[in-house]
Amino acid sequence: MFVHEAVELTEMNAVTTEKGRKYRTPEGVDLPSITTVLSILSRDSIAKWRKRVGEKEANRISGKASGRGTRVHEITEKYINNEPNYKEGYTPDIIHSFNVMKPILDGFIGKVYAQEAPLYSNHLGVAGRVDCVAEFDGIPSIIDFKTSMKPKKREWVKNYFMQEAAYAVMWEERTGQSITQLVTIISVDGKDKPQIYVEHRDNWINSLKDTIKQYNEENSSFKLL
Repeated sequence: MFVHEAVELTEMNAVTTEKGRKYRTPEGVDLPSITTVLSILSRDSIAKWRKRVGEKEANRISGKASGRGTRVHEITEKYINNEPNYKEGYTPDIIHSFNVMKPILDGFIGKVYAQEAPLYSNHLGVAGRVDCVAEFDGIPSIIDFKTSMKPKKREWVKNYFMQEAAYAVMWEERTGQSITQLVTIISVDGKDKPQIYVEHRDNWINSLKDTIKQYNEENSSFKLL
């Protein structure tokens, strides 16, 4: 059984626009989703991939991957919430992807502070929902669960670390608790063990801020001629 020490956070409404998802903070400010902001880092490679495989096939693959990721997140959240029937209604492939991560959850996750929690930062000007905030190997951590068809090299997933660093800043603004450990757990197809990356928040803050600055410049309503 996982021990929960829930931190109360204010819910936010989200809206998806042609420029991506935005969240409205309790102060009435619309902030872009951190995933939308960081998507500018991969847009060129994704555009090339879509051109190579074709729009129809790209949409099929993207939709399948997105749906699978959502369902694995759901079953993981239910398990950490100590729901006895957490596997109910999920197909064998989703259960397998979860089971790859399960020993890590059992062995390393301690006290749980939040799951799928709404967060935002006025300092960074971004918002989002963090997968999990909990102790990992005894250290309070921002934890992100991912699925992948193949193993991910560290240099391929820098955007994951920046996203988690953003959540760490948001968490500290909202709760006052400083968290510096970032944990990425990736369930990979055909593998019996997940990939795990453990990073330090401060190693990714500068890259994060640079990306946010680029996003804001590209989406500014006032542009110099």
